[in-house]
Amino acid sequence: MEVELRYGRDGLKLEVPDENLIGVLHMNPLPPLDDPEGEVARALEEPIGSPPLRKLARGKRSACVVVSDITRPVPNGVILPPLLDALEEAGIPKDRITILIATGIHRPNEGEELVELLGEEVAGNYRVVNHRARVREEQVLVGHTSRGTPVWIDGEYLRAELRVLTGLVEPHLMAGFSGGRKALCPGIAGLETVKVMHSPKVLEHPNAREGVLEGNPFHEEILEMARMVGVDFILNVGLSEDRRITGIFAGDLEEAHLEAVRFVRRQVEVVLPEPADVVLTTSAGYPLDLTFYQAVKGYTAALPAVEEGGTIVLAARCEEGLGGPEFSELIRTMTPEGLMREIWREDFFVVGQWQAEELCRALRKAEAFLFSEGVDPEDVGAWVRPFPSLEEALAEALKRYGPSAKLAVVPEGPYVLPVIRR
Repeated sequence: MEVELRYGRDGLKLEVPDENLIGVLHMNPLPPLDDPEGEVARALEEPIGSPPLRKLARGKRSACVVVSDITRPVPNGVILPPLLDALEEAGIPKDRITILIATGIHRPNEGEELVELLGEEVAGNYRVVNHRARVREEQVLVGHTSRGTPVWIDGEYLRAELRVLTGLVEPHLMAGFSGGRKALCPGIAGLETVKVMHSPKVLEHPNAREGVLEGNPFHEEILEMARMVGVDFILNVGLSEDRRITGIFAGDLEEAHLEAVRFVRRQVEVVLPEPADVVLTTSAGYPLDLTFYQAVKGYTAALPAVEEGGTIVLAARCEEGLGGPEFSELIRTMTPEGLMREIWREDFFVVGQWQAEELCRALRKAEAFLFSEGVDPEDVGAWVRPFPSLEEALAEALKRYGPSAKLAVVPEGPYVLPVIRR
C-alpha cells in the first residue's frame, strides 16, 4: 500500500509491502473546533481551576506572555489575539505587554520568521523578545529546587506583574508531555538550569520519556520550578494530525495542563498488536524536522513499537542541517560509545549533548537508519546509517529479518505514542 509521511514542508509518499505490514499508526481522529477563536475567548472567561484572565489582569501594570519558538507548530495566530485583547481590556497597555519567545537553547526567531510564528498583527504591534539562555546577565537566580537544581529564569518574565504561559501539548521525549510548566523550563530558563535538567542523572531515569508524568524526575523538577517562580495563567492547545485545534485548555498551571494531557493522550495513544522488526517513521515534518537535533525525537518515540534488536527507519528533511554548532561538532567528532563514557564526568559538558544521549537511548534497543536530504551522510555515519533514498533504507531494513519481517509505519512520528496490546 502507499503511505504518506510527514517530511519537511511537502511530505513523502512511499509504497510499503502489504505482506509485511502489521499497522499504520495515525493519531486517533478527534473533530477540530468549528470556531477556535471563539473557543479561546470562552476558555479565557471560563478557565480550569482559575479566575478568568481579565480578572487576574485587573490592576496589573505589565504582562509577559511566553510563546513557543518556531520549532513548534503552535497556532499563535489563533490563540494570541483573544488573549492579548483580554489583557488590554483589563487595563494593561499594549506597550507594557511583552511577548517572550521560549527558545530554550535554540537560535532566536527574527525577521520574517517572527511573522510566521506570531502573525503579522502581533509581530508588528507588540514588544517581542527572544530568550537568550547563555546570556547570564539576562537571567535571575530565583533559588534552588528540593533536589538542589539552581533555578535561573529570564528577567523579562520575572519583571512582569502578570505571567502567562502558552503552548502545545504533545508527547515529549523527556518531560512526558509538553505544555504547561515546560514553557518555563527549558523554555525561558538559563543555561545553568538547562545543564542540570538535561544531565544524565535526570535523563537516564527510566521514567524520563514520552507519555510518562508519574515518577518522571524531569516533569517533577520543572513543575517545582514553576511553583517557585510563579505562573498566573496558561493557555494550551491540542492539535489534530492536520494541525487544526481540537482542544483548548486555559487556567491553572497544573489543573489545566493535566486536563490537556488527558485529552491529548486519547488522541496520541495508538495500539499495535505486537512489536515490529522494522518501524518506518518521521519527525513529524516541518517545523519539527528542521534539524537533525530535533529529528532525534522520531527515533525515541518509535521505541515502544520496535522489537529489541529491530531497526528504526527515519525520514527527516533537516533543511537546516544538524542543528546548533556545539551539537553538530559533537555528532561529527564523537561516537555513541565515546559520548556515554564522557557524559558522566563532572567536567564534561557540550550544549546539545542531551539530544545525542537520547539518540544513544534509541540505539541501545534498535539500529537507526536515516533518509535526509539536509544532512551530509559523513557527518552522521558514526550514529546512524544514512541512505540516499527512503526506498533503499526500507528495503535494506526488511531484508535483515527475512520474508516474514514485521513492519509498522508511523507517519506522524513523535506525535503518536505506540502502545503494544497483544
